[in-house]
Amino acid sequence: MRPVLARFRLVVLSCLGLAIGGGLADPAMADQAPFTCTILPGEEIASISMTNPLASHASCIVTCRFSTTKYDNNPQITCAKSVPAGKEVEMCRLTSGGDKFVKLAEGRADCLGLSNPSSE
Repeated sequence: MRPVLARFRLVVLSCLGLAIGGGLADPAMADQAPFTCTILPGEEIASISMTNPLASHASCIVTCRFSTTKYDNNPQITCAKSVPAGKEVEMCRLTSGGDKFVKLAEGRADCLGLSNPSSE
């Protein structure tokens, strides 16, 4: 067997062994959060707000996609910031680019708790 193939096989088997044995870290899990994607009067600006459902500060992200009066124009915005525990905040605003917003097409929000180094 060629040395290159032997090393490749060793790496693959090592990674497989770590995965089966639990040696690979699980990804951090985010908690879904309540959010609103509101079309403001005039229908050319949307406000994106969310509430941190956790009992501590969290890094939160919200994504909203809207339909507009123009075919195949579905603006999407993703906002992220630190949000205090249990607080509702406006994350950001999105302009329609000149077309009128019609409705929210889809949206999602998640928060991931931040570690507090002073309490560790």
